[in-house]
Amino acid sequence: MAKKKKKVVALVKLKCPGGQATPAPPVGPALGQHGLNPGEFVKRFNDMTRDQMGIPISMILHVYDDRKFDIELKGSPTSFLLKQAAGVAKGSGVPNREKVGTVTKAQVREIAEQKTKYMNSHTLDQAMLVVAGTARSMGITVVDE
Repeated sequence: MAKKKKKVVALVKLKCPGGQATPAPPVGPALGQHGLNPGEFVKRFNDMTRDQMGIPISMILHVYDDRKFDIELKGSPTSFLLKQAAGVAKGSGVPNREKVGTVTKAQVREIAEQKTKYMNSHTLDQAMLVVAGTARSMGITVVDE
């Protein structure tokens, strides 16, 4: 007998710190409106991301009609990785005039390699251009070194 395929009723996008998710907002309300148990999500997510403690992680929850769910981790946001590489607390409010830090092309390549499977690009060079564009919009200069 063929296995019945579950029907996906919702895709929920969330961002939580690795290993430190709690059922407090925004997680609890986002899951509650789909009838999911926030406690079960918190336990599964924290177990999956224990090695990335405190690092923000983007994810997509696939919610099924039987109130079960799967977690698809998307990795850290590009902006977080760029701030970490440049050693700055936040991006510039006026990126075209105020530069807050610099990153090398090697750092951009490293970030692009981490993010390439989640990005809308076909090659590593295209992913590097996307990462460099994000850096530029944050007021971070990309230098050759």
